[in-house]
Amino acid sequence: MEIGFGAGLTFLNLQEEYEEIYGLDLTANVGIITELFHKRHIETHLQNGSVLEMPYANDYFDSVLLISILEHLHPEEQETAFREIRRVLKPGGQVVYGVPIERPLMVFAFHMLGYNIRDHHFSTEKDVIGAAQKIEKLKKTVDLKGLGGLSGPIYQVCHLIKS
Repeated sequence: MEIGFGAGLTFLNLQEEYEEIYGLDLTANVGIITELFHKRHIETHLQNGSVLEMPYANDYFDSVLLISILEHLHPEEQETAFREIRRVLKPGGQVVYGVPIERPLMVFAFHMLGYNIRDHHFSTEKDVIGAAQKIEKLKKTVDLKGLGGLSGPIYQVCHLIKS
């Protein structure tokens, strides 16, 4: 299950590992994306909705994927999101998420483009991992990975397992 699937680009890789692909996105055009992947013989189960209140049963998914989604939630929403993720994960299920690491260069680049990063990224990587670590039965299995750039890590990837 991918939260914030956007155009569904990851489905091309996910279909190699999973028989069923589910997706939840606030604004994606579910009909167009479903049709696009149906033509490629990739069956999807897509819905519009929020990670803060997911329309799925408890213990439903083996895996939940979030790529550059959690930084768009306010810090006070992070724990709610992780509780919902834990709720829909089966015991032993995994969540993998990635968030950009806030660096002065990134803040400056947004500013140069005429944007205040806080208008788009409400939470930092520290807010996200802090909330994840508070959720009972959702534990890190590997160290955080920082995908690098010239000035240090620019993206954090974390893998958690529901016990």
